[in-house]
Amino acid sequence: MNRECATQRKRCDETPAWQLLQQHYDAEGRSLDLRAAFADDAARLDQFSQQAPHLLADLSKNLIDRQSEQLLLQLARDCGLEQARDAMFAGAEVNASEGRAAMHWLLRQPANGLESWLPDSPAFVREALADVHDSLAQMLALAEQVRANPQITDIVNIGIGGSDLGPAMVVNALEDWRIAGKRFHFVSNVDGHELGHVLAQTRPESTLFLVASKSFTTLETMVNAHSARDWFLAQGGSDDRSAALSISKHFWALTTNTEAAAAFGIDTTLGFWDWVGGRYSLWSVIGLPIAIAVGVESFRALLQGAHDMDVHFKTAPLAQNLPVRLGLLDIWYRNFQGFATRCVAPYSHGLRRLSAYLQQLEMESNGKGRDVHNQPLPYATSPVVWGEPGTNGQHAFFQMIHQGRDVIPVEFIAAREGGKNLASHQNNLVINAIAQAQALLVGRTEEQGPKYCPGNRPSTFLLMDKLTPTSLGALIALYEHRVFVSGALWGINSFDQWGVELGKQLAKDLFARRDQGDWQGVDPSTVALVSRLAP
Repeated sequence: MNRECATQRKRCDETPAWQLLQQHYDAEGRSLDLRAAFADDAARLDQFSQQAPHLLADLSKNLIDRQSEQLLLQLARDCGLEQARDAMFAGAEVNASEGRAAMHWLLRQPANGLESWLPDSPAFVREALADVHDSLAQMLALAEQVRANPQITDIVNIGIGGSDLGPAMVVNALEDWRIAGKRFHFVSNVDGHELGHVLAQTRPESTLFLVASKSFTTLETMVNAHSARDWFLAQGGSDDRSAALSISKHFWALTTNTEAAAAFGIDTTLGFWDWVGGRYSLWSVIGLPIAIAVGVESFRALLQGAHDMDVHFKTAPLAQNLPVRLGLLDIWYRNFQGFATRCVAPYSHGLRRLSAYLQQLEMESNGKGRDVHNQPLPYATSPVVWGEPGTNGQHAFFQMIHQGRDVIPVEFIAAREGGKNLASHQNNLVINAIAQAQALLVGRTEEQGPKYCPGNRPSTFLLMDKLTPTSLGALIALYEHRVFVSGALWGINSFDQWGVELGKQLAKDLFARRDQGDWQGVDPSTVALVSRLAP
């Protein structure tokens, strides 16, 4: 496999552009006033807005000027961003610490047309594409089988992390496309209240459980899966594969560990590849609940939207490349402006789970303090990503964003057209979003006393024509590539997550120590807390 040599690329703070950015920030960036910037530059909106696949981005209300953007683009070139991007699209081992490629983009590549935008794809990428489409066809066939079965009314997805957040977010977002007569439940928390609440609503004969774990060993997923299995058997189900109400008919697995799934009683399994990271897996067989919910045509439209953004990211010049511009803005805000958080405010009920999904995508990918060479970083990386749908947020945390001492960039996401239900509300909804962005910009003067808002608060506005499978796919891929851009410049590996793995390992160790009564070398706080648990 082609390898990407990270040692040949510079870390952002090692480039001349980094020093120039610091000088520009000290001289002008620190005191930039957006109201004056609009007054001084009649073309500011044109300069900082652009159309990308399936959405329009207005970046003009961000604390950035032409010079800072040019220096950020130079920073990207100095760091070899284009080479890093091209390495990912060539199937190189960009996940160096685990010796893996990151080819989630291949999961949404149509069967034909690879040569039109990746003409130099190595043979193993073309071979992998054939496997991808074989897997996709198998998954979509199973999805249609479930959709056509009126006896199955409840689909329960048991997973965690990427096996839960992505599918749950998309199924919620595409509720206008969901099949009637079926309910979708997502269980991730090992807290028994969540699974218990779902089981109380379902019947074994009409429920299909999807156990989503690549290894079929993920602690939370397997605890929930075994509890669901116990419930199924207690309700009259059977582990006899020939029985009408059998585990094999009502439990399917999305895993590569077919032996463990078979031992559980599962015969129907769908696998995927080690180059599919969990937080990038909704495009793979992990997306089975999505395909059941919305059907073949809509699932393919979701893939197409993401593919359109892939092509844009790979082929558009850096200065007109939206994932690049957003990723560079993240560098500017985190490392020069010193902004520690970013609020995501989707003015869409369908996107109510988007911020939770983006928390994993961004903070698990880029929340790291060491570079690819395991050297401590002298700067911060991922911001804290958070938010709630509008207009709810306006009546909660927006007060702090308008008048608090912390400057918090806001990302507004809206659609020009509404959905199936009460579409007449849409103008009211979106004008509220536009007004909030305007209020952050203009503020209120001190002469108005306690109503004073400083203004000059930054925001980005992403506008879709309509929330559809295609535009949603493009939006998700936009965020994926944005994370790659900032991670590449920070010199970190955006595709591993050793902090997550540490917690898993220590939890297993605590179970073993509790059973053996061996607490040697364990801190007294941990011992005391475990000792207080019920037997």
